[in-house]
Amino acid sequence: MAPWPVFVVAGALIGSLTGLFGVGGSSIATPLLSLLGVPPLIAIASPLPATLPSAVVAAIPYVRAGEARPRAAAWTLAGAIPASIVGALASEVVGGPALLVASGAVLIAVGWRVMRPIDPAMRSRGEARRRNRPLLVAASVGLGLFTGILANGGGFLLVPMYLLLFGLTMRQSAGTSLLVISVLAIPTLITHWSLGHIDWMVAGSFALGAVPASAVSGRFAHTVEGFRVRRAFGWFLSASGAAFILFRLARS
Repeated sequence: MAPWPVFVVAGALIGSLTGLFGVGGSSIATPLLSLLGVPPLIAIASPLPATLPSAVVAAIPYVRAGEARPRAAAWTLAGAIPASIVGALASEVVGGPALLVASGAVLIAVGWRVMRPIDPAMRSRGEARRRNRPLLVAASVGLGLFTGILANGGGFLLVPMYLLLFGLTMRQSAGTSLLVISVLAIPTLITHWSLGHIDWMVAGSFALGAVPASAVSGRFAHTVEGFRVRRAFGWFLSASGAAFILFRLARS
């Protein structure tokens, strides 16, 4: 594996994405750690200890600006928390390499859709769906399962879910996602820790870079237009997913 200062730099990069896009960062950290020589399941779970504090400090500017939806976050957690535990337990059955390839495929699909326009009629329909609490909980169950399996805070799926299905703006989606990640990372972390999937040298070094970077980028996000952040988010997810799948195919 790479030396620990390299993981600090990697953590700073991922922490910057946390504050800017409202993602926990594990979805991008997993392929990055794999490139640095971390074994598959360890690469999936070791970013989790940094996810919780990074999400908390990044969420503060969104909450202060009123760009978060605590009720939507609470209903999301009602479905996602138990499902994430089931997903984490299932991760050993699915296997590390398959999980890493799945991460890349999902990143491409989600990124492509996020880049497409969201018209007012679509947002209005989404707002109506958000008031349907059973639907929000049901969608969150599916998200929680995938979050547990891939050992991430869920932001790379939460933000598009709020944007495309439930009518929130980019900043509202990012802020609400960070609230959810702040809680959802806890059961996922505990489960993967109990399964021995966390390398604490990697996790500690990663957190050392991620937490301060997420605090800075969370404040910076409010100086950038929301649609620009959304397009950047989509391009970054798609490019990262494609690059990682090509890397895994080249090594197979």
